[in-house]
Amino acid sequence: MIQRIKLHELLVSLLGTRNVYFQPPESIKLSYPCIVYKRSTGDTQFANDTPYTFRVRYQITYIDKNPDSEMIEKLANLPMCTYDRHFTSDNLNHDIFNIYF
Repeated sequence: MIQRIKLHELLVSLLGTRNVYFQPPESIKLSYPCIVYKRSTGDTQFANDTPYTFRVRYQITYIDKNPDSEMIEKLANLPMCTYDRHFTSDNLNHDIFNIYF
């Protein structure tokens, strides 16, 4: 959980607002631009058939009205982060990233 809090604070500092949401319920009204993230999967490394490291992968969704936001490049430049895809829904641009943190 400590790592998730660190990731949360990193995303808040990159975005410059508190519009960062971890697995928000549908009842929350999002303010844009925003970042929504959730736990996705994990990666376990083994040595001698014993796990010695485990990292959680989070899926980060950046949502903005602006299709050319600078945030896309900022997120793409984070260590262990990969750009996955883009889609548009309700006139909002969604950019999906995966990050091991």
